[in-house]
Amino acid sequence: MAKHNKENKRSNFRLAVIDDKSHEQLFTIRFTRTSAFVAAVTILVMFCALIYSIIAYTPVRTFIPGYPDAHSKRAAIQNTIKVDSLERVIFRWEMYSENLKRVLAGEEALKIDSILLNTRKNSDAGADISGLMKKDSLLRQSVMEEEQFGISARKQRDLPIEGMLFFTPLKGVVSQGYDPAIHPYIDITATSGSVVKAVLDGTVIFSGWSDDAGHTIQIQHDGDIVSIYKHNEKLLKKTGDKVSAGTPIGLVGNSGEMTTGANLHFELWHKGETVDPTKHISF
Repeated sequence: MAKHNKENKRSNFRLAVIDDKSHEQLFTIRFTRTSAFVAAVTILVMFCALIYSIIAYTPVRTFIPGYPDAHSKRAAIQNTIKVDSLERVIFRWEMYSENLKRVLAGEEALKIDSILLNTRKNSDAGADISGLMKKDSLLRQSVMEEEQFGISARKQRDLPIEGMLFFTPLKGVVSQGYDPAIHPYIDITATSGSVVKAVLDGTVIFSGWSDDAGHTIQIQHDGDIVSIYKHNEKLLKKTGDKVSAGTPIGLVGNSGEMTTGANLHFELWHKGETVDPTKHISF
């Protein structure tokens, strides 16, 4: 009996395709139970891999119920920025109201500008200015690159930043150098209206206004690199535009609250961390 079962397990099967009219055998496949099982599992794995690839690397994933699209995420970011701006306006009005009460009571008025600056720098209020800028830049970078333009960070992170040929964004004087702790960017002083250029080929992931930074443009490059240009007088590219190294993207200005003159606030990010632009770019 055992011998009979063993022979059944090793039995060969044949799948034949026969012409219905001539009864001629057109195609034949021989297989065993084991080979049929292996083939079925292989086909299933390949099918699952294909479905995963389609969902992970194509816009098809946006049709999945409940999956947030790029427009919704971008709207959420813009609403967050607007709420932050409204909070600052409310805080200013509260300070003015407090000052009015002090003046009517014959007390010394508060220095509102100093309070606002200290509030931004004070960790009790949440984080310092550099921390806010870092979180804002990282959030915009991750959302835009993954959803809006189909830029896959997984494919780009293997490219090294060393050895890349960067284009100088602006010819001028570096008025404030890079400090990873308190000043994770550089300021370049130049004549108002001077042309600002892209440092590498890439895609514009943000082009718009913020209260602190004024007219700002952010570009996603290969190698998981993001360059950020702030305080522009005018922006020459809009969100979604493709740019090449050396392409004019803006004009030097003095826009935004956190500036003291015509200059370019320039940030360079690599894999979610700021890097010193002067180590890779000649100014």
